[in-house]
Amino acid sequence: MNSSELLAGVRPGVETLDPKKYILIKGARVNNLKNIDVAIPRNKLVVITGLSGSGKSSLAFDTLFAEGQRMYVESLSSYARQFLGRMEKPEVDWIQGVSPAIAIEQKVSTKNPRSTVGTTTEIYDYLKLLFARIGKTISPVSGQEVRKDTVTDVVDYLLAQPEGTRVLISAPLIRKENRSLAEELTILVQKGFTRIVADGEMRQIEELLEDAEALAEVSGKKEVHILIDRIAIKQDDEETQFRLGDSVQTAFFEGEGSCFVRIAGGEYREFSDRFELDGLVFEEPSVNLFSFNNPYGACKRCEGFGTVLGIDNDMVFPDRNLSVFEGAVAPWRTEKMSEWLTPLLKNGIRFDFPIHRAYKDLSAEEKELLWTGNAYFSGLNAFFKMLEEESYKIQYRVLLSRYRGRTVCPECRGSRLRKDAGYVKIGSKSIIDLVLRPISEIAAFFRELELPDFQEKVARRILTEIRNRLDYMERVGLGYLTLNRLTNTLSGGEFQRIKLATSLGSALVGSMYILDEPSIGLHPRDTQRLISVLESLRDLGNTVIVVEHEEEVMKSADEIVDIGPEAGTGGGRLVFQGNWADIAGLAESTYSGESHTIAFLTGQDQIPLPAFRRKPSGWIELKGARENNLRDVDARFPLGTLTVVTGVSGSGKSTLVRKILYPALGKMLGTYSDESGKYSELTGDLKRLAAVEMVDQNPIGKSSRSNPVTYVKAYDHIRQLLSDQALAKARAYKPSHFSFNVDGGRCETCQGEGQVKIEMQFMADIYLTCESCGGKRFKQEILDVKYQDKDVSEILDMTVDEAVVFFQGEPKIHDRLVPLQEVGLGYVTLGQSSNSLSGGEAQRVKLASFLGKGNPNAGKTLFIFDEPTTGLHFHDIRKLMKSINALVDQGDSVMVIEHNTEVIKCADYIIDLGPDGGEAGGQITFAGTPEEMIQLPDSNHTALFLKEKMK
Repeated sequence: MNSSELLAGVRPGVETLDPKKYILIKGARVNNLKNIDVAIPRNKLVVITGLSGSGKSSLAFDTLFAEGQRMYVESLSSYARQFLGRMEKPEVDWIQGVSPAIAIEQKVSTKNPRSTVGTTTEIYDYLKLLFARIGKTISPVSGQEVRKDTVTDVVDYLLAQPEGTRVLISAPLIRKENRSLAEELTILVQKGFTRIVADGEMRQIEELLEDAEALAEVSGKKEVHILIDRIAIKQDDEETQFRLGDSVQTAFFEGEGSCFVRIAGGEYREFSDRFELDGLVFEEPSVNLFSFNNPYGACKRCEGFGTVLGIDNDMVFPDRNLSVFEGAVAPWRTEKMSEWLTPLLKNGIRFDFPIHRAYKDLSAEEKELLWTGNAYFSGLNAFFKMLEEESYKIQYRVLLSRYRGRTVCPECRGSRLRKDAGYVKIGSKSIIDLVLRPISEIAAFFRELELPDFQEKVARRILTEIRNRLDYMERVGLGYLTLNRLTNTLSGGEFQRIKLATSLGSALVGSMYILDEPSIGLHPRDTQRLISVLESLRDLGNTVIVVEHEEEVMKSADEIVDIGPEAGTGGGRLVFQGNWADIAGLAESTYSGESHTIAFLTGQDQIPLPAFRRKPSGWIELKGARENNLRDVDARFPLGTLTVVTGVSGSGKSTLVRKILYPALGKMLGTYSDESGKYSELTGDLKRLAAVEMVDQNPIGKSSRSNPVTYVKAYDHIRQLLSDQALAKARAYKPSHFSFNVDGGRCETCQGEGQVKIEMQFMADIYLTCESCGGKRFKQEILDVKYQDKDVSEILDMTVDEAVVFFQGEPKIHDRLVPLQEVGLGYVTLGQSSNSLSGGEAQRVKLASFLGKGNPNAGKTLFIFDEPTTGLHFHDIRKLMKSINALVDQGDSVMVIEHNTEVIKCADYIIDLGPDGGEAGGQITFAGTPEEMIQLPDSNHTALFLKEKMK
């Protein structure tokens, strides 16, 4: 079928296709879908695209995944199936060819403080198993391997002696408390032993018991052993082997772990089945020893959390530009406490300590010396120990509290494991060393790891799993993360790619994976690697369905399904289905169809470059930023412009802006109280700012009752309007009667939610339409009140586009809804629950609230956007840029953390971090205009892709 036929809607009926080759959907009507028929080829990579709100998620998640989940529940036990009758089928005539469905969404679903990247991906589980199986325990004293001898080891040693060699096997005589030597010897006779060896001399036990003088003599000997056996070695003699094994086992038992072997005229050697060396007893490697979720393996100091309440280094040395002489050590600045500093200043020359050098320029050894001290001065450790011992004095308690903070546990270095887990090593690395390093380094270590044959056989299967999973993590662009990173600190895009890598590691086949924009948070450089992962998932024998706007992903897809043409009620139709070759064919001629996707991909529609770049009205300077992978970075941020902070994934963008700049400005303005990242100084034109706003992708409200119309403060006026109607006045209804948050007019069965939650013990909770109000949220008598033939429930069900027209004559409502339309959310219903909005939609609702009238700090606000193009089609990005530029035009400053080149090319100023992610990043590689950036060599990853967009 050619592309013109596809665009014209000429398709064979889905009834005629084979469900073994296609997933067939007939008459889909979920949300805004217009009774569409779709055939999705099985075992292919399929991209579903279209404008935001056009119906992509309705098709992928609310139709396909919902049906896959329902069919899965059908296969469960009768207990599970009792809820099945209440699980609503998607609004569709029928679906055929559905495989078991797995949805990988953007939401970070875990808040467990013990969940890490390693545990989520299962890599850590395999690492624990690997170290328990083949790890070698190395003594920290001598650096020698700790081993315990087995009966087999001793027998093999004895059988290796020449034929006829006479050997003597003995065990040390261990006296129990309150027993004399005579009593011990009597017990030995009862056990069947006849001789002992005292300092190398053999004696008969019975003779000793009869001779008190001889007994006293033996009692004074240093080494008294029980003679277990004397035997001549016979090679290849089964009876000798059995006898040796039995004797050695007896020696280990009687000697409580020790067995001595004397070769006639030769070596005298001790064997031990205790796990010890250098006078230390070590724990034998086991899976629990490496588990921080188990009391046995967890660090005793931090209890497996990795952090403790301790002395914060950055509070002790708040200004790293000062020298020790100038007062770098904050607690020693007072007259009373300077007595701790004086010995260091006087004697520093004796041990060559640079008291006039800035703290930041000191070596690691010199910084450590300030804490440990030496013979000439007492260090900070001794100082804080003194404060703790004197903490019964209130002034010392107050002083101590000034310097306390959440710090990395010094005992486990933040690895959460007990210290002796670090003694177990494979290839000179402990499990602690591995979890604290970036995944890219760990992957390189395991690729180069060479093991002896026996260990290789034992660990082959485990190593395969570890190497595969690490490879997938690198391929999805997450090589900069550490296995120790907490899962709840990941962005939605990072978490989704971790789940994707985990799915690949599971190697399922015959499944249907549905992904929600996996390219979110990825620099264009990493997109190609992500595509290779999706292709691997497909090549295993799975159907991979991706809801996506990224052009590179579309180019690689086997099939593109475009839903549209517009959003909301103007969408829900299948406007194109084909592959990239079909679109390339269209590009040769002028495209005149209704698909915005095709218009952009064929070059008919573009986001234009701005006519000019705005000049900064001022600058903010941040000095000494040093959090995560940032190393004393100095950055200048312009005011009065649109600034884009970019760089590859993991380069330090979010750390610089979200973790340091935003909290620092917030604390200065009194709007932020939580802990901020570490920096030295914040200067510049700070008086130009009255507020700083973080417009991120967190939900617009903590409750499911929160929705767009309440967030932009339009619902208050709608409730007032309804309460002013004649019927409402006659019944004495107040505005509160039209609220679903308080008692009065709301349905009390669902308490104004419109849905009832059914808790499922075996899977995710199910939300069903309330039977009392039919999902309308209000009592029937409240619904009798109407404004222009619409009751409150019908008003909440309106899209923003419909409501803007409907409330044309009500400026208080109309003016608050228009910004929602301007940011591309015209398709969202007024009463749509906040938990059903995507991160990008929630972010644009927040933007709309600032575009509305009534911002008291208009013209003096710095807005920070974290990837605002999340979930946005090219067509919607143009609307977004118009809204963001409106903020700048009214005098505000806008800073955007972004990878999308359409946004980067529209910036007035670019700050690029890199050059790579993780420890290879954390530096500012460029600051200037887009025109200056494209002059950079192609080694700058952002410049390389920006050049393509600015041709």
